[in-house]
Amino acid sequence: MKQLGKLLLISILGGAITLGAYKLFFEEDFSAVNELPSLPAYQPVSYHPADGINTNFTEAARKSVHAVVHVKNMTVRRSPFLGFKPGIALQGTGSGVIVSPDGYIVTNYHVIQNANQIQVTLNNNQNYMADVIGADPKTDIALLKIDAEDLDYLPFGDSDTAEVGEWVLAVGNPFNLTSTVTAGIISAKSRDLGMDNNVSSYIQTDAAVNPGNSGGALVNVRGELIGINTAITSQTGSYIGYSFAVPSNNARKIVEDILEFGDVQRGILGIRGADVNNLPKNMAEGLTQGIYVSQVEEGTGAAAAGLREGDVIREIDNIQIRKFADLTGYIGSKRPNDVVALRVLRNGKEQVVNVRLSKQEIYQIAAIGLEVSNASASDLRQVGADHGVRITRGTTPQMQSQGLEGIIISEIDNKPVHNVRDVERIIQTRDPRDPISVTFVGPNGQEQTYVWR
Repeated sequence: MKQLGKLLLISILGGAITLGAYKLFFEEDFSAVNELPSLPAYQPVSYHPADGINTNFTEAARKSVHAVVHVKNMTVRRSPFLGFKPGIALQGTGSGVIVSPDGYIVTNYHVIQNANQIQVTLNNNQNYMADVIGADPKTDIALLKIDAEDLDYLPFGDSDTAEVGEWVLAVGNPFNLTSTVTAGIISAKSRDLGMDNNVSSYIQTDAAVNPGNSGGALVNVRGELIGINTAITSQTGSYIGYSFAVPSNNARKIVEDILEFGDVQRGILGIRGADVNNLPKNMAEGLTQGIYVSQVEEGTGAAAAGLREGDVIREIDNIQIRKFADLTGYIGSKRPNDVVALRVLRNGKEQVVNVRLSKQEIYQIAAIGLEVSNASASDLRQVGADHGVRITRGTTPQMQSQGLEGIIISEIDNKPVHNVRDVERIIQTRDPRDPISVTFVGPNGQEQTYVWR
């Protein structure tokens, strides 16, 4: 947020959202046999306005307000003195969207973060206690469940088909005002906020979104859910003309992963690169848009498919790629082993390359505020190391400010780590009360150990 912060303050309505590491990709229905819960299948709503333009939002609003809920994040406050009853402290409020008739609700992770109890209030003022089924802090999406049936819900729409200039509604509970509907248009797609060296991919709208709208619905005029309202840009913390939503295709994929696998399954191409508009003039000659491939990671789907350094990715599954946010947004809606068709420019000629996405394995070391992934052979060669994991990002403001992305960690608590599974095993078996030591590998192969107490 370094460059953007010079002009305005990014207000994330209480949480930070990232959708991928910049320059790194470096960065179905469920089976009834397995009795997995499922979401209603997407079915496009037919729409034929008489005059070609629909500016009457009453039907979309009617569908939406009953499916958007008020979410209260509460914690139990315990008194250290005998004889005093524990009280309930309200930590924050936000919104949520019912996405199935049996009570599954999508909201933002930051709305329910650190909650001991979560209360959901429907539009008819009925209250329910909600369980957290799963969450993905990286994308700021969480899935809740209430014990109810035959609820009004919003079907997921196809956010890939949403167009700039299309009318949308934002539905939520700003400033604790329930069932508030605001209207605007889609101002941009695949919008990157440039935070924390990570590429984000939001739907940008000028519909008014304020604190309390977090986790609410962004719907089109057909009443389909095309985004989860998440962030605003503001110097005051309130709406001044721009707001951002996680695209529905990404949110739905996260929800389905949580239901089917228990966590989020992230696929990666296995390349590093840059927008062609950011290349030196001698490299960008004749190029107007796309992603320049500067490195192909060994052992990934990109390497197996024959992608090469110097290729320029121009389309993915017939969707035009103008910048990294276009790529990250689309890949974020896919899973490992999904196959995507890339149209690439190589030596002046276009060709289609089919790439099977590899699984991105990451692990967050909460004790020190770092997220790590498996290091490639080229990552290790660059620093002269024969083992280690790669830091992908900081997960706390303090660690984000250190610029540690790409640094190799070779040991934790004096135990060598070769992959994220080693990291997970060490972290989960250590006594959390003990100091934790981490050994970093410098650019010339020198190692330095730091201890967190």
